[in-house]
Amino acid sequence: VAGDFLEFGVALGGSAIVIASRTRAPRSFHGFDVFAMIPPPSSAKDGSDALARYEVIKSGASPGLGGETYYGYRDDLLGAVTAAFARNRLPVDGKRIVLHKGLFEDTWPDYSGKAIAFAHIDCDWYDPVRFCLEKVAERLSPGGIIVLDDYHDYGGCRTAVDEFLAQRPDFSFEDGENVILRRAGLNAPR
Repeated sequence: VAGDFLEFGVALGGSAIVIASRTRAPRSFHGFDVFAMIPPPSSAKDGSDALARYEVIKSGASPGLGGETYYGYRDDLLGAVTAAFARNRLPVDGKRIVLHKGLFEDTWPDYSGKAIAFAHIDCDWYDPVRFCLEKVAERLSPGGIIVLDDYHDYGGCRTAVDEFLAQRPDFSFEDGENVILRRAGLNAPR
């Protein structure tokens, strides 16, 4: 499948590093994140689950992985993620590996790639998930896939995906721990 590999919601960079390590020329990896505190859920379609989770985050009481500080509370998250890439021999060079800092709707225009083969969407709430689905779908190659991290975790994400699928019969839904949306195409399984 032709195209770049993308991730929306990089956090500490763990899955981004795995995805980027599988990226070979002429493909590139693009990671999109605010690299700061996650923005609040802003849609009426985000349920009480999202609002409750955000209140914990906003209060400063969210635990991090393995007893570490929660990623959204770090002062230089972009620097920490860039260093994590470097430790894994994956330099963030602005060409093969690019990190875009800011809100998705503000940084998406900076993405200069044409086709997308793979996208991982891990941004929890309705509005950013819907935005990412719409933008990625415009460029996703036939047979390309979108992996959704939060379909079973947050109602807003689930609603955004269900609405998207209702409008896009060219995408199939594969359920699992992380939902996969696959764009129909010549080599895509039916």
